[in-house]
This record gives sequence, C-alpha cells and structure tokens, in this order.
Amino acid sequence: MELTNNSRILEWIDEVSSMTRPEKIVWIDGSEEQLDELRRQAVDEGILIKLNDEKLPGCYLHRTDVNDVARVEDRTLICCEKEEDAGPTNHWMAPDKMREKLFGKGGICDGAMTGRTMYVIPYSMSVVGSPFAKYGIELSDSIYVVLNMAIMTRVGKMVLDAIGEKGDFIRGIHCQCDLNKDDKYIVQFPETDEIVSVNSNYGGNVLQGKKCFALRIASNLGRREGWMAEHMLILGMESPEGETHYVCAAFPSACGKTNLAMLIPPEIYRKKGWKVWTVGDDIAWLRVGSDGRLWAVNPENGFFGVAPGTNEHSNFNALASTKKGTIFTNVALDPRDNTVWWEGMTKTPPEHLIDWQGRPWTPDAGYPAAYPNSRFTAPAKNCPCVSPEFDNPQGVPIDAIIFGGRRAKTAPLVYQSRDWDHGVFVGSVMASEKTAAAAGKVGELRRDPMAMIPFCGYNMADYWQHWLDMGKLIPNPPKIFNVNWFRTDENGRFVWPGFGDNMRVLMWILARCRGEAEAVETPIGYEPRPEDIDVTGLEGVDAETVRSLLYVDDELWHEDCENVKEFYAKFNGRVPQKLLEELEKLESSLKQLSNSPA
Repeated sequence: MELTNNSRILEWIDEVSSMTRPEKIVWIDGSEEQLDELRRQAVDEGILIKLNDEKLPGCYLHRTDVNDVARVEDRTLICCEKEEDAGPTNHWMAPDKMREKLFGKGGICDGAMTGRTMYVIPYSMSVVGSPFAKYGIELSDSIYVVLNMAIMTRVGKMVLDAIGEKGDFIRGIHCQCDLNKDDKYIVQFPETDEIVSVNSNYGGNVLQGKKCFALRIASNLGRREGWMAEHMLILGMESPEGETHYVCAAFPSACGKTNLAMLIPPEIYRKKGWKVWTVGDDIAWLRVGSDGRLWAVNPENGFFGVAPGTNEHSNFNALASTKKGTIFTNVALDPRDNTVWWEGMTKTPPEHLIDWQGRPWTPDAGYPAAYPNSRFTAPAKNCPCVSPEFDNPQGVPIDAIIFGGRRAKTAPLVYQSRDWDHGVFVGSVMASEKTAAAAGKVGELRRDPMAMIPFCGYNMADYWQHWLDMGKLIPNPPKIFNVNWFRTDENGRFVWPGFGDNMRVLMWILARCRGEAEAVETPIGYEPRPEDIDVTGLEGVDAETVRSLLYVDDELWHEDCENVKEFYAKFNGRVPQKLLEELEKLESSLKQLSNSPA
C-alpha cells in the first residue's frame, strides 16, 4: 500500500519498478510489527541467523558473499558532468555513460529485481523535523538493507509525512543483482542528488544513508546551501559543575576514532565528577547557529562499527552497544550458546567456532574466525555514554575541531592552529603513516585531508575553499587543533599511553577554548607547555616525556612541506591561494628555527 501522495515519489517508483521489474513492492512504514515480520522472514530464508535471545536479545548474524566484504573505493564513482569537478582523489565517469551502463536496455538494473521484492525505505538523516534533517528514499531488494537502515537511520511513514506532497528527497536505488564483483558500482550523481549501488550487499556500499548520502551527497548539499558534512565524531565533556563542552574530531582509519568517541575518563577525572558523552562516532553535520557559533548533529541513529579488536578493555561502551537489537556481519558464531565472537574479544579464543563463512574453526586453523572488516550495526541508544543531547534537533555547539593522524616522529602530541584559515591548512595536510596491517610500504605517508579522501563528493581543492568560505560565515568559530597519539621512541614503542588518557590532552584543548590555559608559539602553531598536560598517576610519563612528545623537528617538517607540495600539485592549480600562503608561512618559520642559535 502506498504511504504518500507525493507525485514525485510515486512517479519515480513507477519508473524504477518498470525498469527493475520486481515481483512486488513493499513500503516500509517503520513499525516494529513490520520489522519483526521482516526479521522472521530473513531467518526463514537463511539471510539472518537468530542469536541467543537471553544473552543477545533481538540480535542476528549475517554472512555476506566472500567477494563482498568491504567498501570498494575503485568502484565508487562520482559522476558529475566535468571530470575536473570530481578531482584527482575521486574515481569519475561521465553521467550519461554511467546511466547507460546502469539503466540502458540490457544494463545492470534492467530486470535486476525480477522475482524479488522491492522495498521502499523512506529515511531521515538526523531527527525528523530538525533544521539539519535531510530525507531520502532507498529502493532496495534486500531485507538486510531494510533492517540495517532501520537501525542506522530514522525510517518510516513519518519521513514521508515530513517530505509532504510536494517535497523533494534524495533518490537511491540498490540492486543486489548476482553480486558480480566485476559489475559492482557505488555511484553518486551529485548534480542530481542520486545514489545507485549494484552487485553488492555489504553495508558500507548499500546502506545509502551512510557514506553515500551522509558524506558524498551531503558534502555537495552543504557546499550549495552553506553548511558542512564531515567525517567526524562528536564528543561532549561535562565538568563536575555540570557544564558540557563539545568537540568534533576527524581521524583516518586505524587512528582511534571510535575509541575517542566513546572515551572513558581516567580515574582521576572520574573521581572529580567529569563525564564524557557520545553524540556521534562517525559523521557530523555542522551549521552556523543564531548565536554565531558552529552547531553539529550526528545525522545517524546507530553505529556501524568494526568488530575485531573491540572488547571490554579497548572500548567498553562500543561492546555494550552491541548487546541488544544488533545485526552482526561476518563475525564468528559460537555454537556452544549461539553467541558471537571475533578476534580480540577475549584473550583466548573458544576451542570450536563456526567462522564467518560458515565453516568449522579452531584456534590452530591458521586464519581468522571473523573477517577482519566484520561489523556490528547497533542502535545508538544502547551506548552507556550516549549523550542526553543525542536527539536534540538543534544539535550541540562546537567549541573545538580536532584533526589527527598517525605519525611516528613528525607531528607533536597536540598543537593549536593560529586561526581558522591556518586550521583549514592543518586539516588539508592531515596524514598517516602506513602500518604493517595496511597495504603498501610500512611508514609510507598517506595524505587524508579532514579524513575525507574516500568520502568527499567533489574536488577536494574546492572542498578546502568551502571550509575557508565557511570561516567567513562563523562569527564565533571553534578553535582548531591537531593531535597525534602515535609518537614512538627509538625502539618503535608508543610513548603516549592513549585510550582514556587522551582525555588529558582534551583537557588542555578545553582550557584553551575557555581562555584558561597558556600556550607556546612554534612554527607549526601553539603548543602547551609540558607542565600543562596533566600526567598525574601515569606510570613512566612525566613532564620531560611530554616535552619530547611536543618537540618540533625542523628537518622532518621541512621534508613534510616538500611532501605537501607534491600532494597539492595533484590538484592542477586548484588549491586555494590561502592554503599556499599558509604553506609558505610554515616554511619561512621553519627556516628561522633552523637558523636560530641552539
């Protein structure tokens, strides 16, 4: 039964159904009764495995095809009219050519839903009715997608009511097809606000509200409409007096983003009454408020987290979030009690498991029981530290923006940009060194500006210009910082303890935002004095350790500047002049440092 009279919606659904030819069409109304029926159907069809309802109530396990286990960056395309508008960091194809490949006679979508059900999934990014809210409809032939979208977004008839009879929406089509890896495409048409995913059923490719909409399409919307869509966590720090300050933070993969988002304060701060609240672990949408500050919401309603390595010690709150109403993907099944397991959950693995491909597994198998990119889709409301402001339609005010990366020697523990424009420069040169777990040479530098390389829906040089333009629209902008938890000693061991103790650095950042902390000017920006980082109770870390973590090696930074020049050169003269000037300032300051007496 149709749930709207909106002619744009109805005509589009007719158009897509005529092309894909589903056996039937089911509108998702968002009711628990309908979702429960779909869960039962998914179990009956072998799509989901119901888990122990006492230990993991309302939880299920899903296994993907072995060739469909992660995002596929080389198959993720930005299809705008001009290739230069996509930029060198995106894969591009002309829209007409891609539409013919997808929608032409005999194309990938032609008859792709024959014998299947088309689910009409109306969803809202952010709280329905919020000034931040944007609405989309995904047409999918996957129950798995329906059930995951119902966790990750706000789904149902209330979205259609919000769109109304004449409102517009983001159009999304997902066809599982036959999961042919050679015909797999995740396509964004930014000029017409459309998303198409084919030949995949992996969450990051097909839960279109996530990276496809929330970042690639939304980054374009933000540029057109004067707001920002960012790959950032949102964290609140509540003082013993009950005052909460919020920060956004961007980190590339393997840099502790989720751990920071759900940080548990060290004991010395907990005893004083400090609390940390999670507003979001992955994505932030930011707008200028009436008070001249930058306000942020998490447009998602759940967590799509990496399972391996998550345990009670590494991230208690993330693990707790998975205990009910969660869909696990490609983790191992423990047949003893019908629960799940993954590498790192416990020190000692169970003696017998069913691995992510459904095969018997033992610890001496020689390969992981859970796929390294196995996931959990968990409701945000499950998180013990979810912010009381999570559903606030107005969002939360942002005091600081933090960038970070993984650098063994170059970047100090923390430094502050001189101003907004300098902060944009700092974000534009974000980088991480490859670890042994990543493809490529260990130590090789990968630039990932604002952690947006895979997710910016247009030319990244234009994206930097949008950041600069936004700075002119914010009378009271957040202060911008850079952190690096990963400095190593001569033996390659991490010097800073990380995890919950990162709050010690956040405390200095917060104090700077409140005008309550000193700083030392360096060629790269403002740093704390070593004594300004509280190391009380930290074994093996004192003020001298902090001094070493704050050391700016001018030779290493000169090398970094040369690498930045190479990176900027990829953008064919499109890098904003302001960022080039900031690079020149940095080089000049470093030269002065090099020439100064020891």
